[in-house]
Amino acid sequence: MSLNRAVSTSILLTISLGAAMAQTATLRIVSAANAFLATLDQKQRQSVLFAFDDEQQRKRWSNFPISIVPRAGISFKEMNAAQGSAAMALVSSALSPRGLEKVQQIMQGDEVLKTTEGNGPGGRGRGGPPPGRGPGGPPPGRGPGGPPTGRGPGGPPTGDGDGRRGPRGGNGPPPGNGGGLLFGKDLYFISILGTPSEKNPWMLQFGGHHLALNITIDGERGILTPTLTGAQPALYTLDGKTVRPLGQESDKGLALLNALDENQRKQAILSYRLADLVLGPGEDGKTIQPEGLKASSMNEKQRAMLIDVIAEWAGIVHESAAAARMAQLKAEINETWFAWSGPTTVTSGSNIAAYYRIQGPHLVIEYAPQQMGGDPSLHVHTMYRDPTNDYGRKPAAK
Repeated sequence: MSLNRAVSTSILLTISLGAAMAQTATLRIVSAANAFLATLDQKQRQSVLFAFDDEQQRKRWSNFPISIVPRAGISFKEMNAAQGSAAMALVSSALSPRGLEKVQQIMQGDEVLKTTEGNGPGGRGRGGPPPGRGPGGPPPGRGPGGPPTGRGPGGPPTGDGDGRRGPRGGNGPPPGNGGGLLFGKDLYFISILGTPSEKNPWMLQFGGHHLALNITIDGERGILTPTLTGAQPALYTLDGKTVRPLGQESDKGLALLNALDENQRKQAILSYRLADLVLGPGEDGKTIQPEGLKASSMNEKQRAMLIDVIAEWAGIVHESAAAARMAQLKAEINETWFAWSGPTTVTSGSNIAAYYRIQGPHLVIEYAPQQMGGDPSLHVHTMYRDPTNDYGRKPAAK
């Protein structure tokens, strides 16, 4: 057999293996979805199931507690043990092992917050908005993504600085909400848009406080965007061990910054501070101009480090979908940008208190520590988007 033929055969085998893995994953997820639905009664199924094109439900996700931004679907609190196990099995089927661990650590963090802050009326606790500020809105006189005055290149359009996006917007509360905040693992919701299928597109939604997974299953494709992962506290102790749900995102981002030379750092570090996510909840369909250091100006080791940072988000979804997504992002790495805003040092074992963004032709990642609660390293929001294909809107290639 000639070398060229051998290489061609190897490529075909790799493609076939990838397709087989994706089909296996899709079948696994569909089976888990149907098994979960089979545990529900009729009323519960009606609460869980939505039309695939239900735009209102697609956007009904947020970083805020459910007392500020209500979710739809069914929560663990409303399910019995068997139903809850089936729901978690469905979520697990769509994620990688590391992705599942990250989700569980975020949820456990909210349980810690419940223990330390309590639930119910009276006071805002550390998870609510400070006095005089709408939940998700910026400090007075400052847009949520821009510098203290005016707007930076990555900031929001003029005029939407109060952070409110209407009654269901992820960055604003429902009108008239005055109740206490609610935290805990039992207040995470699951819903399904469309009919679970191996061929036709449908969506799994799962989330609550500091978590929003929007996973579109379209045949062999698994699309994870838009997805929000956050943590409060972003560092806690469980069974004698320190847990940092977003620790790798923090550590790898800082390691990349520290790997840059002086001229590269000058390009990467923005001249203004960013307060929060620019393309967070309620910002679907919006775009921002790339800023910072372009990866084409990095060396091979630095680009490999950038890819490793990206994988912390792209690798949340199950392995075959993650592999396809990472192949796309690696091919576009030279057109990807890295920007940093804020402190450039950190105490060992802690999270960074700086914002950073990674942006490419089909990618926006944001890491945004929050001032709310005191120490920004202990309260983190992150966002993962494909502005060209959020919610799997782009038809699959035939």
